[in-house]
Amino acid sequence: MSEIEADAVPATTVRQGPLYRIVRGILRPLVRLVYRPTITGAESVPKRGPVILASNHLSFVDSIVIPLASPRPVQFLAKSHYFTGRGFSGWVSRTFFTAIGAVSVERGAGAQAQEALDQGRRILESGAAFALYPEGTRSLDGRLYRGRTGVAWLALETGATVVPVGLVGTQEIQPIGAKLPRIRPVSVRFGAPLDLAHHGAASSGRARRAATDEIMAAIHDLSGQELAGRYNETPPSGTLAKLADRVAPRERV
Repeated sequence: MSEIEADAVPATTVRQGPLYRIVRGILRPLVRLVYRPTITGAESVPKRGPVILASNHLSFVDSIVIPLASPRPVQFLAKSHYFTGRGFSGWVSRTFFTAIGAVSVERGAGAQAQEALDQGRRILESGAAFALYPEGTRSLDGRLYRGRTGVAWLALETGATVVPVGLVGTQEIQPIGAKLPRIRPVSVRFGAPLDLAHHGAASSGRARRAATDEIMAAIHDLSGQELAGRYNETPPSGTLAKLADRVAPRERV
């Protein structure tokens, strides 16, 4: 999901059916033939059981690249407008995103964000692989932003293994404003699995923060991006909002 701050539309976990296998079977070799991506560390992804693929986020195409590069089927959260369009183009969008394992969510924040995490939890409890972006939204300047703690909550709550992923070059395939993708070299780097249980329980804010920082450090090692040192979000506006955020900063999920 491009924005983990979202309220999920209550739904049963989407299962990949024949269409998913058909699309993956066609697109995977086609993409590899055209783009010739460099994929390393794929053997680090557990073949069975719940796993979180925690990745940096540079482009819209990341949510296509990761499922096609992963050695096992992957589900992820996608903004609801990809599923609600009308006419032929709406049908194509809905069919495509469903076929590559996307689950519809609507953007939101606060308590609503927890509903999106609950959707991710249901996916993981089914034993599936789930991809997400701890930064929350894609980086517009190429830097790596601070991770939100939702990824750690999911890992600690479900016991899922976390595999960090570093994407390099995807922002060059379809830069912001570009209507058509370009052929550019891309690297997908899967890191060593992380066991975060030693940080503590999911109910502990300190444990979630420490686990998230460990995940982001691993992603940074793989992507080599410059660190932004802050959250990727619009700064609070207005004197009172700025003061409140400074005195009692909210935990980012």
